[in-house]
Amino acid sequence: MSPEGKLHGQHVLVLTTNYGTEQDELRKPVAALRENGARVTVAAQKDETVRTLVSDRRPGADVQPDTTLAKASEDEYDAVIVPGGTLNADRLRTDADARRLVSAFAGAGKPVAAICHGPWLLVDSGLAKGRELTSYPSLRPDLENAGGTWLDREVVVDTSGQHTLITSRRPRDLDAFAAAIVRALAGS
Repeated sequence: MSPEGKLHGQHVLVLTTNYGTEQDELRKPVAALRENGARVTVAAQKDETVRTLVSDRRPGADVQPDTTLAKASEDEYDAVIVPGGTLNADRLRTDADARRLVSAFAGAGKPVAAICHGPWLLVDSGLAKGRELTSYPSLRPDLENAGGTWLDREVVVDTSGQHTLITSRRPRDLDAFAAAIVRALAGS
């Protein structure tokens, strides 16, 4: 799809820490959105290189963030994505700016997407309650204890609340995850 694709004019924010984000869970949704014409901004905790990992163990590609979580504001974007990586997600869930941002997107009725361990941020932001969602299987008790209904599917799109909630389980679900985000932003 050309840069003038079906998401032309859409602007998406991706939240990350500076170490431990699962490489493909950051890079693949960004690439899919850009291929469909969206602008994507990566916001990290610090204005420093994001050092990704592969399978939480091996060094992955470095990514340069565009801004910081503290500087980002929901009103500049149409959706937010929370990639996984155990270390990344565990740090994001306790980051006040990350919680502020996902809560602001949800409150504004904008899509919130999280994959793998990323839904931990939904738990700590109060966004799992009453929603159907999925995650890496080990998060199931956390999501259920937070009032969510956990489903074992490659992607779960819950439109029952004020905002669309898109969740996926793991890296092998990335194609379905990215496609669901594109569909939500395209209004289809």
